[in-house]
Amino acid sequence: MPALPPYAAVVLAGGRAARLGGQAKPQLEVGGRSMLAAVLSAVADARPRIVVGPPQRVPAGVEVLREEPAGGGPVAAMRAGLGRVDTDVVAVLAGDLPFLTADLVRQLRERLTGDGVLVVDDAGRDQLLLGVWRTAALRTALAGAAAHAPVRRVLAPLAVTRWRAPVEPGRPAPWTDCDTPADLARARAAAAAAGSAAPTSG
Repeated sequence: MPALPPYAAVVLAGGRAARLGGQAKPQLEVGGRSMLAAVLSAVADARPRIVVGPPQRVPAGVEVLREEPAGGGPVAAMRAGLGRVDTDVVAVLAGDLPFLTADLVRQLRERLTGDGVLVVDDAGRDQLLLGVWRTAALRTALAGAAAHAPVRRVLAPLAVTRWRAPVEPGRPAPWTDCDTPADLARARAAAAAAGSAAPTSG
């Protein structure tokens, strides 16, 4: 199999989770590590790795920057992150995906043919912050968008491949996120039941 082109990773980790007690959601732990740490581990081979959001703990070599305006939503955050990207391919990911794996990111990269490829969950919903994109195409789509514009509308003009990612038996779905205390409790229980904290490979 030919080598995949280099890629960057932009991880959206802004805001505070009001339904989770106002804590910085990406820093909440599932399976013994923060959700942000799990996402960054899944893109350990990306250069650069950029976290967009308020100052927070990240591994060495990861850049943290703030969107403009601060708290301006995912479109503003993506635009800020892309300003630091110098590769032709970029993964754009939410910072609260505790079960994201390096294998899934690799498979997305392998499936990039048009402007972008994103995961579709088992209910048929696009996971807009779980995808890999041509940097130039994404940058063009974001260029004129208002900060709080819906991500779906901004990405609509792009040629996007939708991929139904398989879920490994006994493992939580890679698109599992944590927006409420119940979500967080389920994710923690799933990590414990799987006997592994958010694995980094499939």
